[in-house]
Amino acid sequence: MARGSTRPTSRDVAQAAGVSQAAVSLVLGDKWRGRVSETTAHRVREAARELGYRPNLAARNLRLGRTRTVLLVVPALTTEFFAGVYTGAARVAERHGFGVVLYPSPEGIGPARDPFASARAALDGVIASSMAAEALTAIRGDQLPLVMLDSDPRGSLGAATVNLDIRDGVRQVAQHLLALGHRRFLHLAADVPSWTFDLRARELAARVASVPDTSLRTAAAPISIEGALAAAEAALGEPAPGTRPTAVVCDDDKLAAGVYKAARRLALRVPEDVSVTGLDDLALATALDPELTTVRLDAERFGERGMEALLAVLEGRTPTEGDIPVELVVRGSTAPPGP
Repeated sequence: MARGSTRPTSRDVAQAAGVSQAAVSLVLGDKWRGRVSETTAHRVREAARELGYRPNLAARNLRLGRTRTVLLVVPALTTEFFAGVYTGAARVAERHGFGVVLYPSPEGIGPARDPFASARAALDGVIASSMAAEALTAIRGDQLPLVMLDSDPRGSLGAATVNLDIRDGVRQVAQHLLALGHRRFLHLAADVPSWTFDLRARELAARVASVPDTSLRTAAAPISIEGALAAAEAALGEPAPGTRPTAVVCDDDKLAAGVYKAARRLALRVPEDVSVTGLDDLALATALDPELTTVRLDAERFGERGMEALLAVLEGRTPTEGDIPVELVVRGSTAPPGP
């Protein structure tokens, strides 16, 4: 075929490989096993590669009605949590003959460029974290079958929502610290406008307020160790006796790591002078010294449930209901308050 601006076709590939167009379709559609030889399949793939042939996805979609491809939209991958979500989603997808394209919003949250010329033509559905919800408008993901993760079921954009039981996780943290005798709390809150972080703040405030003679202060920080260090150092550095919080509840393990650094700068000991808790149970939690008391979130199960819910939506079934359980893991960073 003469090279130029003309896009190569499956007929060109067939001619170059010396096979029929039907054979090309079988090989490039990965349906050739048992129908054409491995040698023929190799010859077709080589011809397609040399010609620069790419299947017309839009035409294929019209024929098949489905691409069997799902987009997973998450915040920037700053921790392994969303990698776990992807792993779980991809595991379920593979069992059902689907692929998962991972698309982190470039700035973590907020608008994102469309990763496809036409999302509607290239995808069967979308799974999206509420922390990256604004990216959906740019990629037109809100016009596709959509499952939201970490999203308020009462106002979700999606056909289904899948949540971890974050409320119960915060309840477990609060009860643990209150039982130890803590009454002065600092909430180191993630400075991210998201339903899941709003829920954590409301639940912690309610639990602390349910016990007499307690106090709760809040300091916001970006989800970074340096951001948490600055916020925690300011909040814990007040010299007035009897006012310093004895327990810091962090929205994320990374924030907790920043609190550790702030405590060292202020000559405070964890947990003798200040108890610290996180939420996620990342690998970081056991790298800290003392190891971090935190809430374990099953990221892979979260991804599995998200994919299962989307498959149910695509098939017209009702997705499984109920939040995914979480577990408080008590380690060395919490103890009764000092004298």
